[in-house]
Amino acid sequence: MSTATATTTRSREEMIALAKDASARLENQPAEKIVEWAAGEFGDRFCVTSSFADAVLAHVVSKVVPGVPVIFLDTGLHFAETLRVREVVQRTLPVTVRSIRPRQTVAEQDAEFGPRLYARDPDECCFLRKIEPLERALDDYDAWAAGLRRDESPSRANTPIVSFEQARGKIKVSPLAQWSQADVDAYISRYNVPVNALMRQGYASVGCWPCTRRTPPGGDPRGGRWPMFDKTECGLHTG
Repeated sequence: MSTATATTTRSREEMIALAKDASARLENQPAEKIVEWAAGEFGDRFCVTSSFADAVLAHVVSKVVPGVPVIFLDTGLHFAETLRVREVVQRTLPVTVRSIRPRQTVAEQDAEFGPRLYARDPDECCFLRKIEPLERALDDYDAWAAGLRRDESPSRANTPIVSFEQARGKIKVSPLAQWSQADVDAYISRYNVPVNALMRQGYASVGCWPCTRRTPPGGDPRGGRWPMFDKTECGLHTG
């Protein structure tokens, strides 16, 4: 990867300006060009995150930045199908998968907070098993790429190509923001990209098994996430 100067030498104001300018310039640019910009700006302080519903983002970035770190939040509550995608990606793509675990095992969390926290307080469960581990993982980086797409849900419709996360002090890059589901499907077909088997079994979005259900036909693609709650996001993308 590039050895670009780390953004820790920039002030928050400079990073805000950088993100605003880049997002405007990179709008309507191919995903690979967006990744090139991020890698050029941040070098080895740039990483990718993936939930392994598919490996499209990891594949796109790896073509531009071989060896790129791919952060996977290993909550201990994933479907077996999700973990199989992780294994295939580790074996077949030129990336470095970093599996980040919560500070507590599921059993330890149950002992402290009571069993099935996800059914009683999903926000707290998501914080413990996803948000806090991501914060730890991002300590090593100044910028990260996520696979957010504007067509996924109303909450993601205004996703910028590049943004500055005030809470984390990080630059966030969304190379696939402008892609449609048809674009994703075409890319998967063209490059034979690994896909979670659940995506072909009625799941439009895949997270932890206790909080993921099949998506109603024609419904919000994230409608199967936390279906018993007024919740469609875990909180990772609210910085």
